[in-house]
Amino acid sequence: MDDLTILNEIHKGVTMGMSSLEEVSKKSSDPNFRDELSTQFQTYQTTLNKVNEEFSNIGEIPDDTPINQKIMGWTGIQMNTMNDTSNTKLSELLIQGYDMGVIKGFKLLNQSPEASQNVKDILNGFIRLQENNINRLKKFL
Repeated sequence: MDDLTILNEIHKGVTMGMSSLEEVSKKSSDPNFRDELSTQFQTYQTTLNKVNEEFSNIGEIPDDTPINQKIMGWTGIQMNTMNDTSNTKLSELLIQGYDMGVIKGFKLLNQSPEASQNVKDILNGFIRLQENNINRLKKFL
């Protein structure tokens, strides 16, 4: 895959992650949990800034995340939290999303040996970010 495709995938993952964090945060009344989600949101923002800077460097703009994926993400959170908004349930939902992101990230990395080192570095950072977020949420399970 080329750098632009990889950057678009990272961008989509970051923006969907940020959206999920915002929605999940609305479901929680625990200030400690909400603080953790806020911290994770900020780390996603840092990654988004790197991705956007790389888009700028190559003279491109990111693709919009398809509306159906946005709706599916929002609907999934709403449906899965109708009867349970405990930290355990909310953490579980986020961890599942992060896990999918880690898998997607490794697939991109393994299928793109020709990607530039800078894009690989951003992708590796995105994978580590999600792995770190999983570890940080384990205490809320």
